[in-house]
Amino acid sequence: MNPQESLLQSIEKLGYRVTVGDVAAKSGLEINAAQQGLLALAAEAGGHLQVADTGEIIYLFPENFRSILLNKYWQLPLKAFASKIWKVVFYVIRISFGIVLIISILILLLAILAILIGLMFKDSDSDNNSGNNNININFFPTDFFWIFYPDFGNNYYEKRDREVKAEKPSSKMNFLEAVFSFLFGDGDPNFNLEERRWQTIGKVIQNNRGSIIAPQIAPYLDSINPSQEETEDYILPVLTRFNGLPQVSDRGDIIYYFPDLQVTTKERKLQTVSPYLREKPWKFSEADSGQIILALGLGAVNFILALVLGYLLNSDSVDLSGSLGSIVTGIYGFLLSYAAAFLGIPLGRYFFLQWRNKRVNQRNQQREKRADLLAQNNPELEQKLAYSRQFADQKVIRDADISYSTDQDYLEQEIERSDKIDREWQKRLESPDS
Repeated sequence: MNPQESLLQSIEKLGYRVTVGDVAAKSGLEINAAQQGLLALAAEAGGHLQVADTGEIIYLFPENFRSILLNKYWQLPLKAFASKIWKVVFYVIRISFGIVLIISILILLLAILAILIGLMFKDSDSDNNSGNNNININFFPTDFFWIFYPDFGNNYYEKRDREVKAEKPSSKMNFLEAVFSFLFGDGDPNFNLEERRWQTIGKVIQNNRGSIIAPQIAPYLDSINPSQEETEDYILPVLTRFNGLPQVSDRGDIIYYFPDLQVTTKERKLQTVSPYLREKPWKFSEADSGQIILALGLGAVNFILALVLGYLLNSDSVDLSGSLGSIVTGIYGFLLSYAAAFLGIPLGRYFFLQWRNKRVNQRNQQREKRADLLAQNNPELEQKLAYSRQFADQKVIRDADISYSTDQDYLEQEIERSDKIDREWQKRLESPDS
């Protein structure tokens, strides 16, 4: 996902009042990137800054900030329009393979039929050529409207992910889309793996109130060798991304806490988190079995027809003179190549996916193994977790904690602040302990 779009979606999901840590944990963006993005967006979309008594900064955005951006920058509507055009263009490309398959079969059938009719009339006597022998070729059309029912989108998994987020029923691909899916698949099922990785790590840190030990993050990372497991070097990218700080106990145990992710605008509940990051296996096709069988059957028919036509074209009894013969001879190479590729590409892709999914399973098993180690009752880990909890904290910034906001006049805020200080002193003077 585009980092800018990820930032906007995080603000919307968090209720338009956010901290840098909230956005970084929700979107998986780096702390610095989230901070710069929030500042730029606040300046461009009419956002406001609120400063708490403790110095933390809250970003407040209007609910229509997307409309403000669209009205302010003409490039954004143009980009959205270009994106829609590209989806239509890609959809045309996507269904073109199925259309070419159908056209190829029709051309091959007509060419073979024309050659056979020519041979039949060539071998018949003059009496049979008088017109008494009629050849009727009937074509029975069926309802092919369902074949062309459009469903725009270039990555099937990304489109389905959008439908799930929008709570829409997932749409079934039509036959022409199924042909493309049979040939080339439906895109990367893990297209958002890095996004999911960092979002999940952000949730883990927030669930532990901003303080963790390295093994809690290990099930969501890759390429951890034995030496890194001992030195915990694999945690460095996490510290860099979320501005984490190490802390060493008297026993030499190292824990990591993230001050920016401990500040929020509302009380956070525990979020559901998978015990480890699971990659999805690559599927051969998201088309249903009937569509795959139909595509395979038509591909086989197309290939057989191409071989039959090739045999007839190489026959000495076939006269290829004339414009029709030249056209058929000229396009035969393409028709044969397409027919062979239509069956060869899926076959090669099938074996390649078997190899790729073995790698996916290996990575999943490694992450699951690290998650299982964390779940075991290990006294050493328990001591580190106990030390980590000493640094766990959650600072909720409420409206009463705000000392300054850019959406109010400075003098008014100074008066309110002065009144607030007077009330606090009055309470202290009236308290029994004073």
